[in-house]
Amino acid sequence: MKIGEASRRVGVDDHVLRHWHDLGVVVPDRTASGHRLYTEEHIRRIRIVQACQSVGMSLAEIRLVLHRDEEGRTELIEQKLRWIRSQRAQLADAESFLEHVIGCRHDLLSRCPDCTRYASTYPPHRRGK
Repeated sequence: MKIGEASRRVGVDDHVLRHWHDLGVVVPDRTASGHRLYTEEHIRRIRIVQACQSVGMSLAEIRLVLHRDEEGRTELIEQKLRWIRSQRAQLADAESFLEHVIGCRHDLLSRCPDCTRYASTYPPHRRGK
């Protein structure tokens, strides 16, 4: 299929697929006349790229992750997993805080020991400083 059909199938603009091609992330075949030709394998790869982007990976990182034998691949994936786990923990803390705030009996949140304890750890990237 040509680039227009491929872009419609995966929900991105043509220029995005051209950019990914230029960066070597998804390199389609070429017809005799030079048009990009996307196969089902390319569509699957594009969907993997989209999934990787949804977890915060850059195109350079995705290019590294796509091939199993790339040097640094495992370390990059482990780093992303640590980041995701950290985000999950921060969201769980935020959820607990907001659930507490709903039923908090203090007239001001700053008078509540539980609220101020949570606030003292915010923002999370400054913990321990």
